[in-house]
Amino acid sequence: MDHVFCARNLKGGSFGTNPGPTRFLAVPAAAKAHEPGHATPRRQWFDAVLAAAKSGVNPSTGRDTGDIVIYVHGFNTDAKVMLDRHRRIRKGLEALGYRGAVVSFDWPCADSALNYLEDRTDAKTTAMRLVSDAIAPFSRFIDQGCEINVHVLAHSMGCFVVREAFDDADDRPAVAATSWTISQVMFCAADVSTDSMGTTAKSSSLYRHCVRLTNYASPYDAVLSISNVKRVGVSPRVGRTGLPAGAPAKAVNVDCGTYYDQHREDFAGIPNADHAWYFYDPTFLRDVHLTVQGVIDRAVFPTRIVTPGGLVLKD
Repeated sequence: MDHVFCARNLKGGSFGTNPGPTRFLAVPAAAKAHEPGHATPRRQWFDAVLAAAKSGVNPSTGRDTGDIVIYVHGFNTDAKVMLDRHRRIRKGLEALGYRGAVVSFDWPCADSALNYLEDRTDAKTTAMRLVSDAIAPFSRFIDQGCEINVHVLAHSMGCFVVREAFDDADDRPAVAATSWTISQVMFCAADVSTDSMGTTAKSSSLYRHCVRLTNYASPYDAVLSISNVKRVGVSPRVGRTGLPAGAPAKAVNVDCGTYYDQHREDFAGIPNADHAWYFYDPTFLRDVHLTVQGVIDRAVFPTRIVTPGGLVLKD
């Protein structure tokens, strides 16, 4: 069973491309995409996710321990693609020994790259749901007797959703009054302006509410290029150029450019491979798994090289 919370409207009995009420879905293994019929009661959904997240017991406190990874997709992502990538993340992490839960936030977007600007508007409109409908409730349930870490893995415009969600949450008294923290935030191919990811007011809430932020970037990402006609006038993106100088100490950049260039033939046939290869690569998923574990220092991951310019992904 795969767990998704969806903020899309309904159109003709199926999920549409505009914002709608949040629905909590339990998707059967045989399903190729999530559907309205997969909706389950909210508390039942949370109980199932928390049960899947538990992987051990803290001998000092006797409390359950575990992890939840929330995947946030990018723009131009339909239901089938989102669920396929969700399952690739889950199965890839499980193959590495991950015993926690993976859930996905399906925010409303179209299945056309030409819909970029409308998708960005819908992303901003529904971003708050990520915190109000999942992260904050998970924090409340976890406080009731578990020691479970919640993490976020976002791709492309999904990183914009995360940044906006954290920023908006601090502006809403009902949520701001709730104690909530994310352990690891991981951005890959992030469609967020590079300048905004420094010590700016726009990203201050993101950094304040996470233990660490890891940004995976590649200069070969053509989708994030300023020259891309669908993105004319948009400033350099952090998923292409990396974190800016002076980013907070809890943020770390992992340069994936050389790795992608060396392995680009492995991703032949994948649409927009330079932007989406992360979901298909075991080394990237191993790095994510090590990040979620948080056991060894970020500078000594076996999937990274330390260079004068920073951390670089390697086999």
